[in-house]
Amino acid sequence: MIKKRTIPRILQYVKPYKSWLATAMVCMVIVASMAGAQAYMVKPLLDEIFFNQDQNMLMVVPLAIMAIFLVKGIFYYIYNYLLEKVGQSVIRDLRNRIYRHIQSLPLSFFHRKPTGELISRIISDVTLIQGAVSNVLVGILKDTCQVFFLIGVIFYMNWRMATISMILLPLVIYPIVNFGRRHRRLSRSNQQTTAQVSNLLYETITGNRIVKAFCMEKHEIARFANTLDRLFVIIMRNTRIGAISHPLMEFLGGIGISLVVWYGGSQVLAGESTPGTFFSFLTALIMIYEPLKGVSKINNALQQGIAAAERVFDVLDVEPDVAERKDAKALPPVKDVIEFTDVKFKYDNGVDILKGINLKVRAGEVLALVGSSGGGKSTLVNLIPRFFDVNSGSLTIDGTDIRDVTFNSLRNQIGIVTQQTILFNDTVRNNIAYGSQDATYEQVKEAARAAHALGFIQQLPEGFDTVIGESGARLSGGERQRVSIARAILKNAPILILDEATSSLDTESEREVQQAIENLVQSRTTLVIAHRLSTIRNADRIIVIQDGLIVEEGTHDTLLPLGGVYKMLHDMQFQDDAMELKDGE
Repeated sequence: MIKKRTIPRILQYVKPYKSWLATAMVCMVIVASMAGAQAYMVKPLLDEIFFNQDQNMLMVVPLAIMAIFLVKGIFYYIYNYLLEKVGQSVIRDLRNRIYRHIQSLPLSFFHRKPTGELISRIISDVTLIQGAVSNVLVGILKDTCQVFFLIGVIFYMNWRMATISMILLPLVIYPIVNFGRRHRRLSRSNQQTTAQVSNLLYETITGNRIVKAFCMEKHEIARFANTLDRLFVIIMRNTRIGAISHPLMEFLGGIGISLVVWYGGSQVLAGESTPGTFFSFLTALIMIYEPLKGVSKINNALQQGIAAAERVFDVLDVEPDVAERKDAKALPPVKDVIEFTDVKFKYDNGVDILKGINLKVRAGEVLALVGSSGGGKSTLVNLIPRFFDVNSGSLTIDGTDIRDVTFNSLRNQIGIVTQQTILFNDTVRNNIAYGSQDATYEQVKEAARAAHALGFIQQLPEGFDTVIGESGARLSGGERQRVSIARAILKNAPILILDEATSSLDTESEREVQQAIENLVQSRTTLVIAHRLSTIRNADRIIVIQDGLIVEEGTHDTLLPLGGVYKMLHDMQFQDDAMELKDGE
């Protein structure tokens, strides 16, 4: 079943261009009427010129035929151009709409939806909707108008023969409807499998290093080939339906034409009709079957477009579980304290991650969060920029609940440096100035210097104008991290979140990055998630989070003597470091 609101929703995107569409429709009606005129011209051509040998008609008929083709050609060009303009405009608007909506969705949505599938919906599915807009909505009108004009011609010529030829019309319509249902079902499977292909491509290209490292090339090639085989089977089933509909309609049309030839020929031989009338009728009848076949093709495109639209609207209908309130106000510059009051949080799987966090972080304080993996450290800091919302309790900044303020005013006051450095396939300068587009070259340079990145940047082929590749592929891990830190320094936000910013680096790179971080945290309220405890020895305060609760709190020197979780983590890491040092020797 077609979702009842799918077609009306598609039409909403067409509405802004209704004047172009209306003009295209008028042009199509004129093109359709010219098709009827072409069929009618067969009668005077045969009767007046060839049989009656009228010299005057020999001058008039060719000019009339020329005029018909000229008018038809002009209006055919106009409606084709306008249809493409409407279709491409709808594609542009839909892609902008879905991309804007995706950007408004929380991180939890991206955890559930594969990247390749989202790309497929924006690129592939939206393109298929264009067919339902430009070719279908107006194409049906064109072919329908052409059919009615031609039916008018045949009834005008000979109503008896017209009645005989119309008997088979219901038989022609039935396969159109029947094949259309099957085509829509296969189209949706086609698009879903295409999305899987897109997702496989994305995963294996971006994760190519892991594929090679684990010698999984053959496995991934086989997995990709299997997915392509499934897509091939679906496409061929769809092709089989399309291929059988054409000869079936040709055969039904042939039956109708045969009956007309038999009956019409009998009337001509009996002197009850002229050859011109008969051939004009036959021409119109043959021309009728072309738009009827066109309706069949259009129906296939319509079903494909509807299936694609349903997938696109499935994404557009996702309501963000983290939304900005209509009466949200701007958050004033942060001056005092970030406070968690009995904060509880769980993801969609229902497992409690935070079980009642009470915590105050003073302005300018460096707070370190440590604990075993899965304890809730990253979740806790991700609540501050509202990547997620608390399930219960409250999170306030200077006494203001962050759910009452605008996203921009909140996030503009937060700088983030993560373990997984996110850089773009752009210049070093643009990556550092990301989010600070008004920054001057000197400001970018100073941020790079503070991040201990200026030295290696100046050695790049084009310095700050060097394009660093996808995810900064042309830089080392430490260099990427320092560019990320330079970006945070340039943003100059009063709140800073460092999520295991040095955990994946070697000792030398870590030393460089740690020096950059020391410059970064100055005069900022900083929350540090630390994997290596050696990096947070000088933190103002350390909290230990285990199973969603704060189980210990203090400084490095006060926590060690307690012999608790922090001491256990410290000893485990000391042993690991000692073993690494021994192995290195």
